[in-house]
Amino acid sequence: MKARDSQLSERLQTGFLGVIAFGLILALLVQARFILICLAFAIIIFSLTSDAISAFARLKVPNWLATTLALIAITVGVLWAATAVVSQINEVVSTSIAYSDRAQAVLSSLSQRWGPKAQESITTFLGNIDVAGWIRSAAAQASNLISGSVLILTFVGFMFSERIWFPIKIERLTGDATRAGEVMGIIHTIMRRVNRYLVVKAAISAVTAALIWALFRAAGLELAGAIATLTFILNFIPTIGSIIAMVITAAVILAQTGDPTTTVVVGGLATMVHFVIGNIFDPMLLGQTLRLSSFGIVLALAFWGAVWGIAGTFLAVPIMVAVMIVCAQIPWLRPVAVLLSQEGVPEQEPPRRLRA
Repeated sequence: MKARDSQLSERLQTGFLGVIAFGLILALLVQARFILICLAFAIIIFSLTSDAISAFARLKVPNWLATTLALIAITVGVLWAATAVVSQINEVVSTSIAYSDRAQAVLSSLSQRWGPKAQESITTFLGNIDVAGWIRSAAAQASNLISGSVLILTFVGFMFSERIWFPIKIERLTGDATRAGEVMGIIHTIMRRVNRYLVVKAAISAVTAALIWALFRAAGLELAGAIATLTFILNFIPTIGSIIAMVITAAVILAQTGDPTTTVVVGGLATMVHFVIGNIFDPMLLGQTLRLSSFGIVLALAFWGAVWGIAGTFLAVPIMVAVMIVCAQIPWLRPVAVLLSQEGVPEQEPPRRLRA
């Protein structure tokens, strides 16, 4: 009896300590989110660039030259992307504010056809929506991209300086060459799968953005480039990103034209583009790459979106891939990996489990 009480007390104590540890980690993730978000993006950029450098090395390009060219390309690319996104968002802000009154007037006129009660409800709903305030808030958050880009570039530079010594540090930390090889194998698996996901997702998003741009140009609408850019970025958020992009597209069309027919036609074509690519090509190309549970992806989006905001929704899938692969190699965490995987098989090849 005493042994059973002692065991129960030990389990309760362990659970209590686990809850405290989770709370502390969650508080750290929230308080240091700017630095951690920049670090996560830096790791992704470093991972993508490392594969490129390895490809150049196979072409017998000197490592120092490939690294230097990579750093220059990363610097130019990150700063250009940040400034381009900020400029496109500012263009959407200025144009949307100018058209917001027109859009609300159109919606109010349409609501008159549905009777006085519906008109009153819609008018009250629209009156509680501060569109201009939301757009200005989004623009203010977008302006943080520049400072974040500088911090990301700093992280990437130091990662490259530590690139040669990292395997040696892993071996000395583990104290065993075999175990160090297992750790490096897990890291390479994470990098390979995340890189493949990002490359395929970028190609799919680029095709979607190009089709949306073509629709806007064919309809003679403004902000074709800005909407295409936002579509490309939002498509990196699974499921929710496409819905947000469709809503923004329809709102911009209605605000510009004030014509419900044009909004339905062009918005319907844009919705069809998102539907076909998101439900046919996206799962077909990414199914074997991710091997993630759809419900797990939704949970990851909800959790990281609550912790890190918009940036967390972009990072949710890469983080989930890393967690699944790591848990698959640790015996007592393997059930977590099985739950996160699509078919209950988190790894494509036979696992090389780490000793717990």
